[in-house]
Amino acid sequence: MPSLPSSVGRLTQLGWARGAPCGDRCSSASLSRRRSEPSTREDEMNARTRIYWRERGGAKRAYADLRDYADVGGGREALVAPGEKLATADATTALVLLARRLEELDAARRGRTLHGETRHATLADFASAHLVAKAESQKFTEHWLEVTEKCLHRAAGFFGADRDLASITVADVRRWTKYLLAMRNGRKGTMSASSVRHHLSCLSNLYKRARAERVVPSGYDPVGDFDEKPSPRRAEAKWLEMPDAAVLLEAARTYRPASGKGGWRPVSFAYQLIATFLLTGGRESEVLGLEVDDVSLDRGVVTFRPNAWRRLKTATSHRSVPLWPQLREALERYLAEHPPSRLLFPGYRTGEEAMLTDFRKLLDTVAVRAGWKPGEIRSKMFRHTYCAARLQTVDHGAPVSTYTVAREMGHGGEAMVRRVYGHLGQMRHRAEAVEYRVEQHAAKLGARLEALRGVGFGTTIGTTA
Repeated sequence: MPSLPSSVGRLTQLGWARGAPCGDRCSSASLSRRRSEPSTREDEMNARTRIYWRERGGAKRAYADLRDYADVGGGREALVAPGEKLATADATTALVLLARRLEELDAARRGRTLHGETRHATLADFASAHLVAKAESQKFTEHWLEVTEKCLHRAAGFFGADRDLASITVADVRRWTKYLLAMRNGRKGTMSASSVRHHLSCLSNLYKRARAERVVPSGYDPVGDFDEKPSPRRAEAKWLEMPDAAVLLEAARTYRPASGKGGWRPVSFAYQLIATFLLTGGRESEVLGLEVDDVSLDRGVVTFRPNAWRRLKTATSHRSVPLWPQLREALERYLAEHPPSRLLFPGYRTGEEAMLTDFRKLLDTVAVRAGWKPGEIRSKMFRHTYCAARLQTVDHGAPVSTYTVAREMGHGGEAMVRRVYGHLGQMRHRAEAVEYRVEQHAAKLGARLEALRGVGFGTTIGTTA
């Protein structure tokens, strides 16, 4: 009889069918113990009547008829031992595997009976209903729904679309986590710990609804019970010193896009877009979702508020920040010449006005002009840069309050500024306003500024909205 390895990683790669896996509890040792446990002749006869054999892979292999447990996910299932791809060919092992599966199904049925619930819900069907309910609540953006749908689609692909929600265990979630951590991300790497945690959160939220609708027993939460969730490495976030931000803005100001091809409109607002990021500290979705009416030249503020394009992250995200002089200079002419639209920075890839969803190519084009490599500059850095620069400003002659900066960042308290967004750079530029002007840092920039000015008003193909 072949050995029965219990490697979890091996199980993940094999991708068991719904009824096959029994997790870490079905290891070689546990199987051996079960072989030695006494059982009644009646139980053994009942078990044998459920098992039937099929020719596969040159041997007769064991399958179980569990259709009388269809209400909790039972069906015709292969009896696959841990570490194997095919159903077992050993009669004793088949009995042990069947006993384990019957225990799981009986436990699921008992749980539902206790709570007066006999409804059977598959992962795919319930995920679909869950997303529809989220959309109908009108509390979530299209982007949020799309991301959540992608996460749940991956869950259904791993666990099985027809998998009963009440049959997914902590061991299953552990295997899915390992699978996600090894998944290629399309950028010559694997999925990050933070992305994996987001997938787990989406599944956990699904189970929250399942408990509320009594699809699973009260307290049933295989994600919440999984206490080995990956944690992202905590390191100081990337941000730009003021001279670096200044030369990046200058590169954006002198950038001229090539004419669009195939009916696409070229992005003509690289300078205004990057300036708005650097001079407001807004999150990516907040800035990309700004409407023209959110910029008040009369009041001298930029207001982040929820709208039809996107929601805000928290209640304190609804805020107004100063329209600093450098940003006013960047936006005044742009607003006067701006084609009629609601969005401040619209995209037209579909032919209709919509939020920009990806402007990394534009950032790369501008960053290369300023001396960086593609991929080194990303929008999240701008929020950190603004916070660091704002902390160096003065308010009526005194250093600005950390609480003031936190409110401008959309936080309810100072903790995030102190712990995450506040950076102490080598350049301490005390001023009344946040600004990044190359003239103030010409000596520091030196050859970089000379090289940029030597490039002139360059154009690059491929930066279209």
